Amino acid sequence: MRYLLILPLLLTPLSAQAQESSTERFQLQRTDDGYVRLDTETGAMSICREDGTQLVCRQAADEREAMTSETERLQSRVDALEDRIAALEKKPTQVLPTEEEVDRTLGIMQRFFREFRDWAREDETRPAPDRT
Repeated sequence: MRYLLILPLLLTPLSAQAQESSTERFQLQRTDDGYVRLDTETGAMSICREDGTQLVCRQAADEREAMTSETERLQSRVDALEDRIAALEKKPTQVLPTEEEVDRTLGIMQRFFREFRDWAREDETRPAPDRT
C-alpha cells in the first residue's frame, strides 16, 4: 500500500505543463509482477517493477527489437532519399537547349530535307516501271 502512495510522487513532474503531458502520454496498469506502462504516443509498452522506493521500467525485448529494426529501416530509407536529393541538386537546371544546339539541330534537319527533296526529284525523272 505504501508503494501506491509513492508511485504518484515518482510520476509527478516538476511543472504543471509537463504533468499534463506525462499523465496523458503514459498509462500504468497493475499486473501480478508489477506494472505495464503504455506510451500512448508511440504505442511502446514497458514492464515496470518496484525496486525499493523506485519504479524501474524496461522495454519489452520483442518491442525493442521491432523498434530497432524499424528505426534501421527508416534510417536507410532517409539516407537513400537524401542521396537522391543531393544527386538532383547537382544536375543542371537548364531545360531549354542553347542557341548553338538549336542551330546545329536545324542544320541537320535542313540537310536531311534537301537530300530527301533531291532524291524525290530524281525519282520523278525516272520512267515508271512497266507493270503490264
